[in-house]
Amino acid sequence: MSNTLPNRYIVVCIAKQTLDIIDNKKVVNSYRVSTAKNGAGERMGSECTPRGWHKIRARIGKEQPLNSVFVGRRATGEIYSAELSQKYPDRDWILTRILWLGGLEAGFNRYGLVDSAWRYIYIHGCPDHLMQGKPESHGCIRIRNADVLDLFNKVKAGDLVLIHLKFPNY
Repeated sequence: MSNTLPNRYIVVCIAKQTLDIIDNKKVVNSYRVSTAKNGAGERMGSECTPRGWHKIRARIGKEQPLNSVFVGRRATGEIYSAELSQKYPDRDWILTRILWLGGLEAGFNRYGLVDSAWRYIYIHGCPDHLMQGKPESHGCIRIRNADVLDLFNKVKAGDLVLIHLKFPNY
C-alpha cells in the first residue's frame, strides 16, 4: 500500500468495535461490530482479528434471505432461529452475507502463516443477540444482520479495508 489514502475505503477499529465507510475523508456510514475475543493478531490458528490493509476478495450470499446460515461459504438452506441454535450449540454462526477479506501486506497479513484469506477472515452477520459491543468472535468481524445486508449493498469486491487497533484520524 502507498502512503496515500484512497478516497473511499472501510475502517474497522478494534478499540471502538466499529466499522466505518470513509468517503473523501468523511464517515458516511458507521456500524457496531464484534472483533476477536483473543484480540488482534495475524497468525494462523490464533483466532485473532488480523490488522492492516485488506481488500474484499469476494461478496457471498447476494440472493439469500436475512438470517440465512452459511457453512464453508455455502448457504445451507437454513434460517437462523433459537431452535436451530439449540440444535447446534457449538456452531460459529455465519449469517446473511459474507465479505471475505484478503490481506494486502506480504509477510504481515498475506502469504504463509499470516494470510487472512487462507484464515477465512470475513465480515459477516451473526445472531443479533451476540452483538454485545465487545470482542467475542473467533477472528472474523461480526456485524448485525440488517447492518451486514446494508454494508453488502454499499461495497464491491476489491474495495479496501483497513483493520487497526486505535481510532483513526480521517
